[in-house]
Amino acid sequence: MASWKYVKIGDVCTVERGGSPRPIDKFITDDPNGINWIKIGDTDDSMYITKTAQKIIPEGMKKSRYVQPGDFLLSNSMSFGRPYILKIDGCIHDGWLVLRDNNGVFDKRFLYFYLSAPSTYQKFKNMAVGGVVNNLNSEMVRGVTAPIPTMEEQMKIADVLDMVSKLISLRKEQLAKLDQLVKSRFVELFGDPVDNPTGWETKQLQELVTDDCTISYGIVQTGDDQEEGVPVFRPVDIVNRIPVRSELKKTTEEISNKYKRTILKGRELLITVRANIADTCIVGEEFAGCNVGRGIVPIRTKENEMVLEFLKYQIDSKHLNDNIKALAKGITLIQLNMEDLREVNLIVPPIEQQKTFVEFAKQTDKSKLAIQQSLDKLELLKKSLMQAYFEGGEENGRRDSN
Repeated sequence: MASWKYVKIGDVCTVERGGSPRPIDKFITDDPNGINWIKIGDTDDSMYITKTAQKIIPEGMKKSRYVQPGDFLLSNSMSFGRPYILKIDGCIHDGWLVLRDNNGVFDKRFLYFYLSAPSTYQKFKNMAVGGVVNNLNSEMVRGVTAPIPTMEEQMKIADVLDMVSKLISLRKEQLAKLDQLVKSRFVELFGDPVDNPTGWETKQLQELVTDDCTISYGIVQTGDDQEEGVPVFRPVDIVNRIPVRSELKKTTEEISNKYKRTILKGRELLITVRANIADTCIVGEEFAGCNVGRGIVPIRTKENEMVLEFLKYQIDSKHLNDNIKALAKGITLIQLNMEDLREVNLIVPPIEQQKTFVEFAKQTDKSKLAIQQSLDKLELLKKSLMQAYFEGGEENGRRDSN
């Protein structure tokens, strides 16, 4: 905000890089009294790091960086700039930067939210070096400016953002629980579709699709996004979200018509076959005429044999989903071969039993939709609050502080 004083992070905090004892395998220990070895894999959506999967021997600490509860960690390579607050002590490798507010200038949650803000991420991104993977170094972070409101203001802002963040986490947990409820119900009624302990009839996917469904991937090169044109689904449009037609990127009709085999008719199962393998989404009549990109395959089933929603939940079941993922190949970019997908074996219970399960799933989906709408509103609210608190005031703040 305009009245706030802005300072360089390096003027009020120490910023240091982690260190890695090498070869690390020689320093890892099973001793429960060993020193916590903090890695990216020990993080989740929380602002805190509370435990580690591995520990190192004391000799490793001499070649690493010791950190304490209350310190901030920033990833300086993968997911670069993502902040975490430590609730444990331990050692960090050279993929981390530690930021320490020795003078108590910041409320810890306020600093966390500032470092998490899109505007701060953009500052990091503008400074980051590297090709495929961006990298931050301690000098760059020291040069980033941060606001210093009064401690009372910091705490009030942190309280608001913390409350919204907790509600967002709650909605995500509710969605995850409903997903698990449906998956558990599927296994309860039909068993594991891979082991098939009930002995249901089985067929390959290619035997269950309509005659006009070729089980093929979509447009290889969609070209630049068009103002007017044919909407195209990409994996990012269906993974952990409900797709919206107006938000899809568009290609030209000329390009889309080269891939008529994957133009949607409405009511298809979309399955990802590149990068994120075997994520699924059902799209309805409102998406008729859209197309899909290289990373997606549209599926239409003979619904007198396999109800589309039943197919989705079968593919989503853990054992089968893991099996499909295991079929993917590639080094730089993993992808699923179409022949392997066509030959995936599926259980085919009687159609009435499929429909009974699908009705249960649809009722659950209604609850999910209401929760998802609430989640979307909360995420939009958090974004607008972050913008209001952390964007646009820096230049005025500098002038006021001079």
